[in-house]
Amino acid sequence: MILYPAIDLKDGQCVRLIRGEMGSATVFNDDPADQARAFEAAGFQWLHIVDLNGAFAGEPVNADAVEAILSAVSIPVQLGGGIRDLETAAAWLEGGVRRVIFGTAAVAAPDVVREACRKYPKQIVIGIDAREGRVATDGWASESTVFATDLAAEFESAGAAAVVYTDIERDGAMNGPNLSATESFVRNTSIPVIASGGVASLDDLAALKRIAHLGLDGVISGRALYDGRIAPTDALLLLAA
Repeated sequence: MILYPAIDLKDGQCVRLIRGEMGSATVFNDDPADQARAFEAAGFQWLHIVDLNGAFAGEPVNADAVEAILSAVSIPVQLGGGIRDLETAAAWLEGGVRRVIFGTAAVAAPDVVREACRKYPKQIVIGIDAREGRVATDGWASESTVFATDLAAEFESAGAAAVVYTDIERDGAMNGPNLSATESFVRNTSIPVIASGGVASLDDLAALKRIAHLGLDGVISGRALYDGRIAPTDALLLLAA
């Protein structure tokens, strides 16, 4: 199972939020490229980047920071936040991003996302951010009536590389992942799942690893890596065993 360190970008800095609230941002590094190099040096195989400003604006905002990261590391990068159309997705994929994440567009413009999956096989990720089972959009500022499992079902045959499933209430709160909701989601989709939200310890990673055989391919961690609750070497050894 792959551990994706998260680099969330706000105003050009690496931050972590609590439950997606922009006002709760804690800055962990004002040099995103430096942070990316540190994660690569620690042995991580991928980077997970989110343009937080872009998620609210509906278009890329932290492009300079993303480009600096791409120039700084050789490991693959997946990027979300503000990617709403084929043109933006194509620009990032042609610019060196390995996979792009469609979140809001998966609800608002599913045909665009299916077309992206067709044009860029295994390079499109569906971002499903859920609050009490229902999908939130626009940087989690808007609630939809769509259930997370129903949205995943719409893309079962589209050819998506993965689904990033985020439990909003756990994100950044350091209370552990919602294991029951995550397991239920994984069981109800054939698309490989990357879990996000609440991972705070090696025990949390071990618990998620126990459902890897169901289709959980990876897990994203942010704050726990930044503040030292999870040591990269220990985490990578645990998930590789």
